[in-house]
Formats: sequence, C-alpha cells, structure tokens
Amino acid sequence: MKFPIYLHKAESGSFSGFVPDIVGCYFAGESIDDAIADAYSAIDAHLEYQAEKGQTLPEAKKIGAHIDDKDCQGGYWAFVEIDLSKYDGKAIKLNITLPQNLLMKIDSYVEMHQQFASRSGFIAELARRELQKTA
Repeated sequence: MKFPIYLHKAESGSFSGFVPDIVGCYFAGESIDDAIADAYSAIDAHLEYQAEKGQTLPEAKKIGAHIDDKDCQGGYWAFVEIDLSKYDGKAIKLNITLPQNLLMKIDSYVEMHQQFASRSGFIAELARRELQKTA
C-alpha cells in the first residue's frame, strides 16, 4: 500500500513531515531522502504496534483527500510503499479444497508472477485486495 507523506523544508535545509492518514506519525531527516527513509521507519513502527495490539491498520487515502488540508500547503508530497502482509501475524496452516483445474491455473499464474512466491501468497493477496474494498 502506498501511504502519501507530506514534507516541509526548514530554513536549515533539513526536512520534516507527517503521514496524513496516520495520526501522530511524524518523521524528519537532514535531506529529503533521509526524511523519506525515516517516514518508512515511522510508518512501519506504527503499523507494527497496531498489529501487535490487534487494532485495525489505517487505510492509505489518495493525496486528493488531503490536498486542501491547511497543514498540507507549501510543501512536498511523496509516497512510501508498505507491504501490509508483514503485519498479518504468523502463518497458520489450513486445509482448503479447490477444483483441480483452478488449482493448476493458480500454480501456473504464480510460476509466471514470482511476486506471489507461492499459491498461498497469491490467495492471501487476493483476499487482502477484496477485504480492502469492503473496509
């Protein structure tokens, strides 16, 4: 998921900012690249804490949802990509039944699209996408 981040440049040349979709999530750095790296760490720490507490993870909105916010004027927008699957908790083995031809198609698709790593990864990613639609 891509979280929009908002950055301001200080007179000293350093950068600081916040994540509009995560209340209280701030970051800073000597350069814009350092600030973006710190934003990743700040978001990661927040999401990890939320997941440990069993709380719902925040949903990233598009920049347009924040463009008129008075705190988001005169600065810079960027995105930080976060893989939300790492906050899903430990894997639990389960037994499911699928039609043979569907399973073969899934395995073939996963073989050509290595980002899923396995049929379980593929099914989990599809489930995440569908669940995001209803959130």
